[in-house]
Amino acid sequence: MTKTAIISGVGPDQGMGAQLARRFARRGLHVFVAGRTGESLDTVVATIVREGGTATAVVADAVDEAATIELFARARAVGPVDLVIYNTGNNTPGRIEDMSAAYFENSWRVGCLGGFLYGREAVKYMKRDGGGTLLFTGASASLRGRANFGAFNSAKGALRLLAQAMAKEYGADGIHVGHVVIDGAIGGEKIRARYPEYAAKLGEDGLVDIQAIVDAYEYLYQQPRRGWTFEVDVRTAIEAW
Repeated sequence: MTKTAIISGVGPDQGMGAQLARRFARRGLHVFVAGRTGESLDTVVATIVREGGTATAVVADAVDEAATIELFARARAVGPVDLVIYNTGNNTPGRIEDMSAAYFENSWRVGCLGGFLYGREAVKYMKRDGGGTLLFTGASASLRGRANFGAFNSAKGALRLLAQAMAKEYGADGIHVGHVVIDGAIGGEKIRARYPEYAAKLGEDGLVDIQAIVDAYEYLYQQPRRGWTFEVDVRTAIEAW
């Protein structure tokens, strides 16, 4: 049977989710691309097919438990789930004193709860099928708190610790759990379209190259069981860290 991959947070073709999907489709996986915008997903699938791969678009909210369960069942019906990438995220700035409980909770739901749902379903199937790779997308916020980003820091920090716990809990089952810290602004369509002035201020040298990020995920995916890495961080040469 064809091995499958599930990638969440897939949006525009020049976004990271789409580039991850294209890379792993080229490795022969049937990729289930999941996100909230059907038009974007269909575009990514069409590109993968043109490149000789196979993929399925699934419109689903990553924090919807029923939708996540159904997504994994659909993928397993095609073949063993060999790779899962939780790439869904948000940006929730603000001062703590000004936040509503709902705002803070939503940051956690997208940043961490969705990762738990994907992780739980992934290990269920991977344990049964003899292993697999489960990767989570992190940020500099995963490692340190920052003023005016308390909600985002809390969510990303929690996701990192969840990933670390899962790595220790399921490694013996042949499940490689990894965490990729993206330390900086990603040079993709989102920042160029939504924040062109900020992108221009950073310049090309200040934007993290998408293909370099995808390389990090592929590096983790292809590691042998006797040489696993839990965490990789990616940044530009000029990023202050």
